[in-house]
Amino acid sequence: MIRTAVASDVPLIREMIRDLAEYEKEPQAAVATDEQLHEALFGPEPALFGLIAEDEATGEPVGFAVWFLNFSTWRGTHGIYLEDLYVRPEARGGGHGKALLLELARIAVERGYSRVEWSVLDWNRPSIDFYESLGAVPMAGWTVYRLTGEALTRAGHL
Repeated sequence: MIRTAVASDVPLIREMIRDLAEYEKEPQAAVATDEQLHEALFGPEPALFGLIAEDEATGEPVGFAVWFLNFSTWRGTHGIYLEDLYVRPEARGGGHGKALLLELARIAVERGYSRVEWSVLDWNRPSIDFYESLGAVPMAGWTVYRLTGEALTRAGHL
């Protein structure tokens, strides 16, 4: 049901990233190209890793997760940051999202990583409920900040 992404999955991953952006009401923000994704996932120094969820009966890809390593200086270990997790609407409720998260947890435990973490939009109650059903907890007191676009360019030239 869950397998490691391979290079030929890049167009599928890009398509599902765009589907996710549509769901999150920001379709214009998903501008990554196949070439960029291929380089990040399969280039000489991959910094991104991917999993594909397949329907057991048909073998059809129905979801994906992409993740990268982070590091906890307090714990002295790596962790997994889940950048995107998406299951196609027609496949939701079939256990694919849970299987993707459990595979990430298995990878973390097997490799001695101390955590798996991700962000979720405040309005996305179905996902929040799903994550909490697995024992995930929100990081109260923490706010995500981001430098991007013109602000990033300015800061990079200070």
